[in-house]
Amino acid sequence: MRMPVMFVFAQEEKDKLAEKDGHFDILLWVHVSQKPSIEAIYRRMFEAIEGYDCELNSLDRLQQELKDILTSKRFFLVLDDVWCNKDVGEQNLPQLLSPFKIGKRGSKILATSRNVDAFSDLGPDVGCANFPISDLDDSIFLELFMYYALGDGNANNGAGSTLWNIGAHIAEKLKRSPLAASTVGGQLRKRKNVEFWRRARDRDLLNETMGALSWSYQHLNEQIRQCFAYCSMFPRGHHFRPNVLLKLWVAEGFIRSTNAGKEMEDVGQDYFDELVSISFLQYGGKESCGEDYYLMHDLMYDLAERIAGHDCFRIEDGWTGEIPPGVRHLFIDTYNGEKLAMKIFQLENLRTLIIKVIKLWTPRDEEVFKNIIMRLQKLRVLNVTFGLTWHVNFLEPIGVKHICHLTYRIGKSHGLILPRTFKKLHHIQTLDFGNCKRLSLSKDEVGINLVSLRHVGNASILKLVNIARSTSLQELGPYFTVSKERGCNIKHLRDLNQLCGRLRIRGVENVKGSEEALEAKLADKERLTELELCWDCDQESCNPEVEVEVLEGLCPPKDLEKLELGGYNGARYPNWMVGRQNGGLKCLQVLKLWKCSLGPAPVFEVFTLLRFLSLSACIWVALPDNMVRLKSLVELSMELCQNIQSLPALPHSLKKLSIKYCKNIRSLPVLPQLLEELSIDYCPNIQSLPVLPQALTKLSTVDCPNIQSPPELLRSLEEFEV
Repeated sequence: MRMPVMFVFAQEEKDKLAEKDGHFDILLWVHVSQKPSIEAIYRRMFEAIEGYDCELNSLDRLQQELKDILTSKRFFLVLDDVWCNKDVGEQNLPQLLSPFKIGKRGSKILATSRNVDAFSDLGPDVGCANFPISDLDDSIFLELFMYYALGDGNANNGAGSTLWNIGAHIAEKLKRSPLAASTVGGQLRKRKNVEFWRRARDRDLLNETMGALSWSYQHLNEQIRQCFAYCSMFPRGHHFRPNVLLKLWVAEGFIRSTNAGKEMEDVGQDYFDELVSISFLQYGGKESCGEDYYLMHDLMYDLAERIAGHDCFRIEDGWTGEIPPGVRHLFIDTYNGEKLAMKIFQLENLRTLIIKVIKLWTPRDEEVFKNIIMRLQKLRVLNVTFGLTWHVNFLEPIGVKHICHLTYRIGKSHGLILPRTFKKLHHIQTLDFGNCKRLSLSKDEVGINLVSLRHVGNASILKLVNIARSTSLQELGPYFTVSKERGCNIKHLRDLNQLCGRLRIRGVENVKGSEEALEAKLADKERLTELELCWDCDQESCNPEVEVEVLEGLCPPKDLEKLELGGYNGARYPNWMVGRQNGGLKCLQVLKLWKCSLGPAPVFEVFTLLRFLSLSACIWVALPDNMVRLKSLVELSMELCQNIQSLPALPHSLKKLSIKYCKNIRSLPVLPQLLEELSIDYCPNIQSLPVLPQALTKLSTVDCPNIQSPPELLRSLEEFEV
């Protein structure tokens, strides 16, 4: 197969083709770098597609897995920053593309590079078209720079006019570099005084792009500088996820707050936002899991590496050499044996050890690794991922009492026994044991008190830790399951009022009544924005009245933005949900209900800000007639609601309507004029569609045999699927 590849000589606008949602089955972006490791790139591809860490530890297995995933799929692949490197390119890059030869017709590859010669390294099977991107015109560059430097500021008044004139001279120094424009402009925007701008204009440092970046760095405060330099530890092309990076900064002690009422993570978010505002970090997109990620430009990596010196170091595939003895923060892409371990053993000042994947693991490796951990007395962050085939049954004694961040990812089929020394980790802030389902303590241990704990990434931990005493806890993930086991009573949530973001509670059927539910004091957890409550019992074993009492007692904070109820069999909905208590959830934007079996649908009109409503497998016979009052609703999704035969009038604000597997629905109401997407799939009794609004761009009527003929197609329609 001859693969079509488009080449672009820069990083501008490289993903426009991918914006056509639905045209490609798989959208994939990977950073290639100067010395590409095929195995590392395959691993990043796998993780981007599947949305979870890759634990495969063989190049052949990775290649075959990618081929299986890509078979009969139309994909769009971005190979970013391909370099012309005759030492490795001719051998590696054609191999890199081998899994993509089996994609569906219409698949595309977009490669970006600073040098056209780099594209010849991709091999003879590539059919290519070149799209060189020219430099910006001086006038366009000046507008770009002023956008970053002045924003919407008025350049016509006295001060604005002076700043504009000074800024024009600064722009000339930046040699039409967009990166320099955004970084220097971002710093000037924060200091709109004439004298500061004049000093910047007179600095020779701005004459080169790297000098401009250095100037911007010098105007960051000390803590943010430290956080930025720390990023140099990660490989080029690394996806920086704020949720992950902030925990590391906190564990390293980089965060300083003068506001006693402000959490360290919130201060860290301010640091992160400032780095983004001056383009030291740039928005990259969303991971498969929906989480935002950010990237660092190659020149920013150069700057960060120069600043960090030997403090930060990374070892990638194919590396040979010596680790500088003063290294404090070490990232290892692939751990492959005792030889590397012995080099780590000498790093007495090491504070951070992150191993992306352990490729080889023998009894000897286990012994060596144990000795390393015992020796590294200054270690604060330990983050290790084991491959699927390695059986790690015991977390060896940790001699590091000051460790703050422990991530020990192993497969879900493995068990892990925590040693007696685990209870000495009084400073531990983050605990994550990946997919491990069988976590236990040494025989002579009972519940552990970890009073500094702030983030839990594995539900099994909750059975071992006296969670009620971890009052600094902010993240309780992925869920809290109510059961009769130690540490799993709903009352253990009572004093955890620092919980923020999302809280998922399963096993709600094990809460005995309203009194027990009230002990959780969910309403006091004002930093929560998302709440999920799930019951797991059938209608024969449930007690509808008890479920009503329990849900009434689990009243969430009034500023909740997202609520999900699953398996609720109560005969009515609680007062806090229908507006009879504190005015209801006035800030709610997302409501998801699934398998809500008994009572009628709740009165939705109290949710004045609701934007998304999802109903799945609910057996109501109708929706409320007052749905039209949901004036902010943008999207309505219904699936497997078998008893509903028709819909009431829909809100005028609706832009997306999806109805799937609703076998008894027979007709639709008048469609809102703002509706852009309509999907009516697997609904066999619908006879016809109403008049389609002029704004409609996507229409799907899959497996609806009784629709006699397709509706008159609109000029606005971009996609039509039957």
